[in-house]
Amino acid sequence: MNSAAHSQRFGLPQAQGLYDPRFEHDACGVGFVAHIKGNRSHQIVLDAITVLTNLEHRGGCGCETNTGDGAGILVSIPHEFLAGIAPDELGRDLPRPGQYGTGIVFLPTDPSERDLCKSAIARIVAEQ
Repeated sequence: MNSAAHSQRFGLPQAQGLYDPRFEHDACGVGFVAHIKGNRSHQIVLDAITVLTNLEHRGGCGCETNTGDGAGILVSIPHEFLAGIAPDELGRDLPRPGQYGTGIVFLPTDPSERDLCKSAIARIVAEQ
Protein backbone atom coordinates (compact mmCIF):
# COMPACT_ATOMS: atom_id res chain seq x y z
CA MET A 1 0.00 0.00 0.00
CA ASN A 2 1.48 3.37 -0.97
CA SER A 3 1.68 6.22 1.57
CA ALA A 4 -1.21 8.21 0.03
CA ALA A 5 -3.49 5.17 0.24
CA HIS A 6 -2.27 4.50 3.79
CA SER A 7 -2.98 8.12 4.81
CA GLN A 8 -6.40 7.98 3.15
CA ARG A 9 -7.22 4.71 4.88
CA PHE A 10 -5.72 5.40 8.34
CA GLY A 11 -5.28 9.17 8.53
CA LEU A 12 -7.62 11.85 9.77
CA PRO A 13 -11.09 12.07 8.26
CA GLN A 14 -11.73 14.69 5.61
CA ALA A 15 -13.30 18.03 6.60
CA GLN A 16 -17.08 17.86 6.76
CA GLY A 17 -19.75 19.84 8.58
CA LEU A 18 -18.22 21.44 11.67
CA TYR A 19 -15.25 19.06 11.69
CA ASP A 20 -11.96 20.25 10.24
CA PRO A 21 -8.83 18.08 10.64
CA ARG A 22 -6.65 21.24 10.68
CA PHE A 23 -7.69 21.70 14.30
CA GLU A 24 -6.57 18.25 15.45
CA HIS A 25 -3.69 18.13 17.92
CA ASP A 26 -2.13 15.63 20.23
CA ALA A 27 -2.90 15.52 23.91
CA CYS A 28 0.04 15.14 26.23
CA GLY A 29 -1.77 12.57 28.33
CA VAL A 30 -5.21 11.03 28.60
CA GLY A 31 -6.50 8.26 30.81
CA PHE A 32 -9.90 6.60 31.02
CA VAL A 33 -11.35 4.58 33.89
CA ALA A 34 -14.92 3.24 33.94
CA HIS A 35 -16.92 0.20 34.97
CA ILE A 36 -17.79 -1.76 31.85
CA LYS A 37 -21.43 -2.09 32.99
CA GLY A 38 -21.76 1.54 34.06
CA ASN A 39 -21.69 0.89 37.80
CA ARG A 40 -20.59 3.81 39.95
CA SER A 41 -18.08 3.37 42.75
CA HIS A 42 -15.59 5.28 44.83
CA GLN A 43 -12.91 2.86 43.59
CA ILE A 44 -13.30 4.26 40.07
CA VAL A 45 -12.54 7.75 41.44
CA LEU A 46 -9.50 6.43 43.32
CA ASP A 47 -8.28 4.66 40.17
CA ALA A 48 -8.80 7.83 38.11
CA ILE A 49 -6.72 9.83 40.60
CA THR A 50 -3.98 7.20 40.31
CA VAL A 51 -4.05 7.55 36.51
CA LEU A 52 -3.94 11.34 36.78
CA THR A 53 -0.99 11.40 39.14
CA ASN A 54 0.92 9.02 36.86
CA LEU A 55 0.50 11.24 33.81
CA GLU A 56 3.57 13.36 34.48
CA HIS A 57 2.59 16.55 32.69
CA ARG A 58 -1.18 16.37 33.15
CA GLY A 59 -1.04 15.13 36.68
CA GLY A 60 0.54 16.07 39.91
CA CYS A 61 3.99 17.27 38.87
CA GLY A 62 3.26 20.98 39.52
CA CYS A 63 5.77 22.17 36.93
CA GLU A 64 4.50 25.74 36.92
CA THR A 65 4.34 27.79 40.08
CA ASN A 66 1.68 30.28 39.00
CA THR A 67 -0.79 28.35 36.84
CA GLY A 68 -2.52 25.02 36.57
CA ASP A 69 -2.99 23.04 33.39
CA GLY A 70 -6.61 22.10 33.94
CA ALA A 71 -5.87 18.46 34.67
CA GLY A 72 -8.55 16.68 36.63
CA ILE A 73 -11.13 13.94 36.55
CA LEU A 74 -14.64 14.00 35.16
CA VAL A 75 -17.30 12.29 37.24
CA SER A 76 -21.05 11.93 36.94
CA ILE A 77 -23.32 14.31 38.80
CA PRO A 78 -23.72 12.95 42.36
CA HIS A 79 -27.53 13.23 42.32
CA GLU A 80 -28.19 11.49 45.62
CA PHE A 81 -25.77 13.79 47.45
CA LEU A 82 -27.07 16.96 45.79
CA ALA A 83 -30.70 15.95 46.32
CA GLY A 84 -29.91 15.51 50.01
CA ILE A 85 -28.49 19.01 50.46
CA ALA A 86 -30.65 20.96 47.98
CA PRO A 87 -33.56 21.60 50.35
CA ASP A 88 -31.27 23.24 52.94
CA GLU A 89 -28.89 24.93 50.50
CA LEU A 90 -31.35 25.98 47.78
CA GLY A 91 -34.66 25.89 49.59
CA ARG A 92 -36.12 23.45 47.06
CA ASP A 93 -35.98 19.88 45.83
CA LEU A 94 -33.99 19.00 42.73
CA PRO A 95 -35.63 17.72 39.56
CA ARG A 96 -34.94 14.12 38.62
CA PRO A 97 -31.49 13.21 37.23
CA GLY A 98 -30.88 14.52 33.75
CA GLN A 99 -33.27 17.43 34.21
CA TYR A 100 -30.79 19.90 35.71
CA GLY A 101 -27.18 20.97 35.34
CA THR A 102 -24.41 21.69 37.79
CA GLY A 103 -21.24 23.71 37.81
CA ILE A 104 -18.28 24.67 39.93
CA VAL A 105 -17.47 28.33 40.32
CA PHE A 106 -14.35 29.69 41.98
CA LEU A 107 -15.40 32.93 43.68
CA PRO A 108 -13.34 35.84 44.98
CA THR A 109 -12.41 35.77 48.66
CA ASP A 110 -13.47 39.41 49.16
CA PRO A 111 -17.09 39.24 50.47
CA SER A 112 -18.42 42.16 48.40
CA GLU A 113 -16.81 40.86 45.19
CA ARG A 114 -18.09 37.36 45.98
CA ASP A 115 -21.65 38.64 46.48
CA LEU A 116 -21.46 40.59 43.23
CA CYS A 117 -20.34 37.47 41.36
CA LYS A 118 -23.02 35.30 42.97
CA SER A 119 -25.69 37.83 41.97
CA ALA A 120 -24.40 37.91 38.39
CA ILE A 121 -24.39 34.11 38.21
CA ALA A 122 -27.92 33.88 39.62
CA ARG A 123 -29.14 36.48 37.08
CA ILE A 124 -27.51 34.70 34.14
CA VAL A 125 -28.83 31.30 35.21
CA ALA A 126 -32.35 32.74 35.56
CA GLU A 127 -32.08 34.27 32.06
CA GLN A 128 -31.04 30.93 30.59
